[in-house]
Amino acid sequence: MAERLTHLDDRGKIQMVDVSNKPSVRRRAVARCTFQAAPETIELIMKGSLPKGEALVTARLAGIQAAKRVDVMIPLCHTLPLEHVDVQFSRVESGIEIEASAVVTSRTGVEMEALTAASVAALTLWDMTKAVDATLSVTNLELVLKEKDDSV
Repeated sequence: MAERLTHLDDRGKIQMVDVSNKPSVRRRAVARCTFQAAPETIELIMKGSLPKGEALVTARLAGIQAAKRVDVMIPLCHTLPLEHVDVQFSRVESGIEIEASAVVTSRTGVEMEALTAASVAALTLWDMTKAVDATLSVTNLELVLKEKDDSV
């Protein structure tokens, strides 16, 4: 049986989901996307040699900061007491894979925080490379893990 869509009240009006009756549990989410650019641009990023500076450091910090502010950017997201956010970068054939994870002990999930961290990290790479490369793209944003530990 499908769960009732709780973003709508009894009159069909949009509302924030009431999670007050749910137990707090440890939750973790992981999201990924790929930043694509010319091979020469990827090399500059990986070496920290862009004219704007160390893009990976800046993108990691931007992703972490964005995860902490999801409730401000996405209207119906709850404010969460994040316990950990991590953003990692891996060189792949098509560019740079960005993986972001978020952890919280709360009454609601942390998927939007992980997805936002990956997205904003990718957009930061774009911002830092747009002056040297016009072939940029961000692809394959996806949630790759969503888990909760009810034993907490």
